[in-house]
Amino acid sequence: MNLERQHTTRLVFLSFLSRTFIYLFAYWSSSSLPLFDASPNLVLISRWSKPLLRWDVFHFAHIAEHGYVYEHEWAFFPGLPLLMSLVKNWDMLFATSMVAIACDTTVVLYRLTLHHFGSSNLAFLTALLSLLSSSPATLRLAPYAEPFFTYFSYRGMLFCAQSKWFFATICFCLANTFRSNGILLSGFILWGLLVEPLIKTTKLPMRLSVYVKSIAYTAMIFAPFIYHQTTGYLAFCTGSDNKHVQTAGPSWCSQSLPLIYSHVQSTYWNLGLLRYWTLAQLPNFIIAAPPFIVMIAYSVHILRKWMRGDASQSEVALIPHTIHACVLCCMLLFNSHVQIVLRLAPSMPLIYWAAAWLVMDHASAAKWWVCWSIIWGSLSSLLWSTFLPPA
Repeated sequence: MNLERQHTTRLVFLSFLSRTFIYLFAYWSSSSLPLFDASPNLVLISRWSKPLLRWDVFHFAHIAEHGYVYEHEWAFFPGLPLLMSLVKNWDMLFATSMVAIACDTTVVLYRLTLHHFGSSNLAFLTALLSLLSSSPATLRLAPYAEPFFTYFSYRGMLFCAQSKWFFATICFCLANTFRSNGILLSGFILWGLLVEPLIKTTKLPMRLSVYVKSIAYTAMIFAPFIYHQTTGYLAFCTGSDNKHVQTAGPSWCSQSLPLIYSHVQSTYWNLGLLRYWTLAQLPNFIIAAPPFIVMIAYSVHILRKWMRGDASQSEVALIPHTIHACVLCCMLLFNSHVQIVLRLAPSMPLIYWAAAWLVMDHASAAKWWVCWSIIWGSLSSLLWSTFLPPA
């Protein structure tokens, strides 16, 4: 217990230290180097907050102040704008709350790893590797959705590991208010309540309450997504909001499943099956390759051992994580902007378990991973500060 307390204290200190360094580096970069886009200079906020104002932060801030005005804004879920709207000085709110959440995220990852692997040293190593983020600016600096999404995802996964399904559902529901892919987290609930008992006993649970809970908890996790789509439909497809609605309504309103989120992503961000697979996007595929390779390699390693029947108990516990990672990786790889994995991979603890696996079993690959994390983390922070992609 003393060792765990020491590890936790060190992780909080190191997590705070890493975020301080990232902020100072971003502040220096944004002050010393020319901005590709001068928009942050046109906003009246303190100079200490200028490094925070980049890319999607403009959209979040506009929604927080004015609500959802433009069609493309429905690509952004309401969790972050709601938090921003609670206080006027939102930049200071996130400067403090994100440090607290980020430090606690590191501790939650430590506890989740300790629960699954039973090793304090391995859990400490995993948490240390998580400080080498693939997107430091959006995860540890800026008011973005990913820090909150990652925090609630980790919390929910830890509750699942402890069979506290209701609390896990609440966390996953909150995560889904920040990002649409939060609906995939319902798989952890279904795995724990239905799939895992079936695998262990080869029989489905007999109690009706298990099925009722599974349906109810899944519905709760989906609720933010459904609410967001409903508000978009009411705003653009009915006469209840004259600010948006047209005479006949937009074309997507007449689709069999009128989802404004799908329409916006397809129309404004060109999302769709293999749409991103063009020669012009090859640099983004190269940039995004390391997280994909590490997660898929570790997932295949775990799944192969599980199918052969020689997986350890801790490795069996990782099966829902590997399935979740594989599904999300496929979605990002074939149907989205692949570089988004740089922001989303840290929300899956599997990537840091994979990194720890490299350190313990594949030293040369581990050196490559650590070097890439440091180099790319520094470069991406510099690109963020100067308002250059990817973000």
